Amino acid sequence: MYKSLVSLAVIASISAPVAIAAEEGENLERIQVIGSRIALRTATDSATPVDIITSEQLEATGITETAKALQFAAPSYSFPFSSITDGSDAVRPASLRGMSPDHTLVLVNGKRRHGSALVHLAGTLGKGSSNVDLNAIPMTSIKRIEILRDGASALYGSDAIAGVINVVLKDSDEGGSIAAQVGQTYEGDGEQVRLGINQGFSFSQDGFVNVSLEAHQKNSTNRAGFDSRQQYPTLADGSLDPREATFDRKNHHVGDSDYDNYGLFVNAEQGLDTKGKLYAFGGISKRSSTSGAFYRRALDSRNVIEVYPDGFLPQISPEIIDYSLVTGYEFELGQWEIDSSVGFGSNSFEYNVENSINASLGPNSPTSFDAGTLSTSELNLNLDASTYYDFANDSDLLVAMGITWRESGYQIEAGQEESYIQGDYQDKSGGSQGFGGFTKESEVDEDRTNLGLYIEFENQLTDNFYWAAAVRYEDYSDFGGNTSWKLSGRYELTDRVALRLTTDTGFRAPSVQQLYFTNVSTFFDPDPVTGEFIPRESGTFNQLSPVRAELGIPDLKAEVSHSYSAGIVYTGDNGFAVTLDAYEINVDDRIILSGSIDKESSPAIAAILEGTNADSARFFMNAVDTKTQGVDLVITQGFDLGEYGDLKANLAYSYKETEIESISLPSILNGLEDELFDNIEVVRMTEANPKNTANIGFTHQYDDFTTNLRFSYFGEYTVGYSSSEVEYGARWTTDLSTRYRATDNLSVTLGVQNLFDTYPEKRPEDNNFNGIFVYPLTNTPFGFNGGYYYLDLRYTY
Repeated sequence: MYKSLVSLAVIASISAPVAIAAEEGENLERIQVIGSRIALRTATDSATPVDIITSEQLEATGITETAKALQFAAPSYSFPFSSITDGSDAVRPASLRGMSPDHTLVLVNGKRRHGSALVHLAGTLGKGSSNVDLNAIPMTSIKRIEILRDGASALYGSDAIAGVINVVLKDSDEGGSIAAQVGQTYEGDGEQVRLGINQGFSFSQDGFVNVSLEAHQKNSTNRAGFDSRQQYPTLADGSLDPREATFDRKNHHVGDSDYDNYGLFVNAEQGLDTKGKLYAFGGISKRSSTSGAFYRRALDSRNVIEVYPDGFLPQISPEIIDYSLVTGYEFELGQWEIDSSVGFGSNSFEYNVENSINASLGPNSPTSFDAGTLSTSELNLNLDASTYYDFANDSDLLVAMGITWRESGYQIEAGQEESYIQGDYQDKSGGSQGFGGFTKESEVDEDRTNLGLYIEFENQLTDNFYWAAAVRYEDYSDFGGNTSWKLSGRYELTDRVALRLTTDTGFRAPSVQQLYFTNVSTFFDPDPVTGEFIPRESGTFNQLSPVRAELGIPDLKAEVSHSYSAGIVYTGDNGFAVTLDAYEINVDDRIILSGSIDKESSPAIAAILEGTNADSARFFMNAVDTKTQGVDLVITQGFDLGEYGDLKANLAYSYKETEIESISLPSILNGLEDELFDNIEVVRMTEANPKNTANIGFTHQYDDFTTNLRFSYFGEYTVGYSSSEVEYGARWTTDLSTRYRATDNLSVTLGVQNLFDTYPEKRPEDNNFNGIFVYPLTNTPFGFNGGYYYLDLRYTY
């Protein structure tokens, strides 16, 4: 850890890093950032580590997806790539500081945002979790993103164990922009077109409406190897079918899914004569995508050769609809500032399966299926109040308090009958191939409520010393209450050097997805002898299931955490700043999606699973205590190059490591506890994320040209397989773009992502599914598409 930190610090000093922060000068407007109710002049004034990433910085990455752009702007945030992972191909998991995706709370304009209905079931990072789909928020609508790298459950409630991401929407009351980008990979696939329009309107002296529209279309990429296996049944005379010689052996799809994504977001505000204001914001997005499952060969027993004489590749084509609306009223009541708001959000994930078949229905089976729909909803009511009181040393004490009420709902709708039934044709497997539909028995329509109360104190006691404290109590209708607290402080040793410390407790309530998700789906386990993937029907049984009760699996309870953070801040001239923050996060009772226990393990288990159509069972359960430690380093500097323009540069480095402190599994039949949390899951929780990530960025502005150069570093990571663990090596990627300001309004950008066409390390020969899976399918930090070049046109007015 320390060698990596020192080496990157040396690189930073050689590279003459310069500031990316826009907050310079004495007359800057103070802004309120996440984690504090006191307006700050710069992010380094905060008692907790905060990254402020502007829309210009996101756009400079040239990346068209909000979540992916954020990864390259903030190394503490990871957005790994995965393929052939069912619905996770469409909504990929993301994480902060190496924690689970559901340990990060996402806000929009400071208000809690709802999560995705999808549960990550395949072998991705954060298996068993659900996360907020940041890509449902158009990048065109974003003014800035604030990342609080510190526990904040006492401030904002459940989920904020790793930190908070706050998306601040654009609020201009005039002018706007039109931006278009086109591009493709070096391989000639993955073509993208994105069009974004933003417009501000002023409909009164104290009111505005800001509207953003975005359309994004992306074609798929494919980096699958060639399938060398026999494809067709052997002929009667024992010879191979002559079609083996002409068959297209690139039959799998391993890469980005194609998708169409459309979004509309609105941010509005109206000032009132009573010194108050009404506000509203929200939006709707719709995404359709298509990704591949495992190819079914012509000779596969799951194929019906009369329908697919050459075999077939099932395709999962979900349709995701996401919408939200928050309205509120801010006003003064005596000495108190009051903010009352109501917000509603919903996310639906409709599973559609195409180019498929229910083999048990024979030649009369449909080839496309509605496999069911997941949906989640969230209603939030908030009443917040704050005021100042005289305090010691002639200072002011900010007191804030509030009450929140939330209702969270989760629903599973069954698919069409043909997507899950078992027919009687030739004793073949039932359900739609690629993704079996949700059955009537899987249907769920449940909700829960919680009530929260909090109080916060903030005080600048002296010119040098600031402190803050918060306590929050939340009571849930399904598992009870939790109290969390936070203490933080910042002390300026000199005008340039400050220390900051925080400690807090936190919690994460089991999500409604984890409480109520249930289905039986097909997973593939490799045969230890042949390497062939054998399909197995795995059942996920929820809190309401009698299977869970009969096996003695206890009800879910909240995860609880205790965190510590210590940092040092240095601010100099010309935008030079250094922040170094170390942290430790201890989480007890982390919720996992267990491994599977099979019918073959015990006659008693086989009897319990009888009638469920599942060969095995798995569950959500509180099972693991973990400790995550890390260090974040950010260095910025600016240079005036005189006649050669201005140069800004930055280095950001993140180290994070998770250890499992203890494993506590329920006592189930025949001592099968170890099968609930095997070594694959241990590796996924502790080694799947690179411990070391960094980027070094330079922005050079000369006359009408602005050039961005970024080097991104992704350290070693490990993927666990059934028979081995494979460690994949570290990689650097390079991004380069140049923007030409043709007129005061029009700019043209030419750029390249992954300039040197860097790919992850390949899978070993004995672990690549006959050469088909060239690269690891899950958790590759920057994907395996290779280089990508693009053209961006932007008109502002």
